[in-house]
Amino acid sequence: MRKQRLGRVLSARMAKTIVVLEERFREDPLYHKRVRHRTRYYAHDERGEAQVGDLVRIEETRPLSKLKRWRLVEVVRRAGGER
Repeated sequence: MRKQRLGRVLSARMAKTIVVLEERFREDPLYHKRVRHRTRYYAHDERGEAQVGDLVRIEETRPLSKLKRWRLVEVVRRAGGER
């Protein structure tokens, strides 16, 4: 089983590459406040179907370049709201 992540597309300007932001909340162990953690992933988008603002699912894969270790599985929801 490969790891999968859900996130928003921050950038789609590179050729066949998208930048995906994963945002999750954790509770601070001492103060019990919800703290936001953000992680940026570089993902391979072979067909160039993802646009900025889309909600996408990515999956880990072998290293494709210096930074790319993820690939696009599907576009879950388009930025404008239509499917």
